Amino acid sequence: MNDPDGLVYYDGEYHLFYQYNPNGNEWGYMHWGHAVSTDLVHWKNLPIAIYPDNDSKDKVKCTAWSGSAIVDNNNVTRLQEGNYKTLLAFYTSRGCGQRLAYSNDKGRTWKKYAGNPIIPETPGEETRDPKVFWYEPGKTFVMVLYRMPDGDKKKEGISIYNSTDLVHWTFESHVTGYYECPDLFALPLDGDSTKMKWALLGGDGSYMLGDFDGKHFTPQSGKKILDYGKNFYATQTWSNTPDGKRIQIAWMRESKYPGMPFTGQMSFPTVLSLKSTTEGPRIVRTPVKEISSLYGKKMDKTDKNIIPGLKNNNLLSGIHSDCFRITGVFDVKTSNAFGITVRKSRKEPGTQIAYDVSNQVLTCLGSKIPLAPVDNKIKLDILVDRASIEIFANNGEKVITDNFTPAEKADDMELWTRGGELMVDSLEVHEIKSIWKE
Repeated sequence: MNDPDGLVYYDGEYHLFYQYNPNGNEWGYMHWGHAVSTDLVHWKNLPIAIYPDNDSKDKVKCTAWSGSAIVDNNNVTRLQEGNYKTLLAFYTSRGCGQRLAYSNDKGRTWKKYAGNPIIPETPGEETRDPKVFWYEPGKTFVMVLYRMPDGDKKKEGISIYNSTDLVHWTFESHVTGYYECPDLFALPLDGDSTKMKWALLGGDGSYMLGDFDGKHFTPQSGKKILDYGKNFYATQTWSNTPDGKRIQIAWMRESKYPGMPFTGQMSFPTVLSLKSTTEGPRIVRTPVKEISSLYGKKMDKTDKNIIPGLKNNNLLSGIHSDCFRITGVFDVKTSNAFGITVRKSRKEPGTQIAYDVSNQVLTCLGSKIPLAPVDNKIKLDILVDRASIEIFANNGEKVITDNFTPAEKADDMELWTRGGELMVDSLEVHEIKSIWKE
């Protein structure tokens, strides 16, 4: 599996489509796989939703590439056949432009629109990854689409289209400097709905903040980093969420799992918000609250101190798990460095999540975050799965998403400090149970 596609909520279900090769565990022959969830954490696999538009035996040309999905609430396409609203999926067929598929049974079966392609591909251009949403102020649908006009790399970026019926589209503008898998949405600054800012994202999650009038995006900042890890890509957010929250997921790309019968995984779903920081407005990410439904055993400690070199000083001693969440607040004013080592054993050194106090840098698996303490304190929220680590630092202002392959039986963990005493204001560890009910 790779890119998440068609993220949409309808009638009590979150839909997650994804790039899927049913012929093997390598990229190629792209279909849309499909899973649904009622809570964003427990998922049920469904049959393949969208098949390629041709019967090519070439793994590159045989494609149903990435895209998005929405609910046709007002039946503007006139495709609704029963009581359920029509779900619309917009996707790319390589060399054949942007296409539409639809479902009238809550996404269980899909038909191809007879008038495809809805946006033909101009010879010599590259286009893909349509993201469609409703723009209320302009009473229009908007599509943002990766495009390389004239096949010129210098012109590549995100094109913006408008439509009133979802099948006829008009080109409006083009923003250069972006590469594939676009997303565009608004967030209230510090929760204030009178201070809305638009964010335009590319495939690696990098984003610019600015204004959007339905036709043109006007950046007000340079590109910002959403994730400092090596395995965070093809970010997308759900449409039509019941509480209006902006929920994001990404493909943990270039994932290699030696000896495993699969390749690729999704990041844990996160809620996005826009916060004022010392560096200016930034998108912050925090795991969805529904993660608590996965909690197993719990350990917590408050107001403890760790002295370097002291025996029996590890507050995480005796905790054994291969899938868990650690949250903590650490006062670093007297420490030179501290960290948490996970998935270790007597024979295995484990993986370090380390903070250098003097340089104000957090590192893990070669990824680095510039991270300044707030009132001498560092906050960490760490999700460790059997093949991944996701670190949300200082309330999600800085994030690392990385894959790793720990030793199978290494399930110890350690909290350590160097060069000075570490004060632990709070520390919690939750064992995480499997998301799969079936």
